[in-house]
Amino acid sequence: MNIPNAITLIRILLVPLIVIFLINGDYLKALIVFFICGITDALDGFLARVLHQKTSLGAYLDPIADKALLVSCFLTLAIGRAIPGWLAVIVISRDVIILSGICILFMMSIPFSIKPIMISKITTVTQILTLLLVLFLKSLPFTLDHTWIFLAYLVTALITILSGFKYIAIGLKHYAIATQRGNIP
Repeated sequence: MNIPNAITLIRILLVPLIVIFLINGDYLKALIVFFICGITDALDGFLARVLHQKTSLGAYLDPIADKALLVSCFLTLAIGRAIPGWLAVIVISRDVIILSGICILFMMSIPFSIKPIMISKITTVTQILTLLLVLFLKSLPFTLDHTWIFLAYLVTALITILSGFKYIAIGLKHYAIATQRGNIP
């Protein structure tokens, strides 16, 4: 266990706290914890590079921490009707589809490597920005006209869907290559 991995574990442990705050409608506290999670995400990656402490464990823990945070927030906010349910379904379905594809390729013994692609990084950024915007607006002591936030929902949904299709295409490409080589059992 090194410092970057310990920081990542702290981020994972903060997820239930943010969910509790969201359930209780404590959006300002949730925003603060969400912001802390963002700082720890940047910090663990920075320290892993600077201290030369990149590990296989960290390579698995970091995306798990990110997904735990994002999925928990989208699901909890949708249940609490702070965001539209359809947006949470799109975000969570994409991750389930990607994970299912990875499991299928693994079970079929099809060689592949898991590497983040640019659209995936853009997806994560748009999802985080949308959550930050929602938490910020919900934290205000007064109500603003939030009709324009619908644009943020649409952009997030569109980019999430596009990245999901990109990962499906990558998975199908791995399957086709394995089929051509006769590597399918």
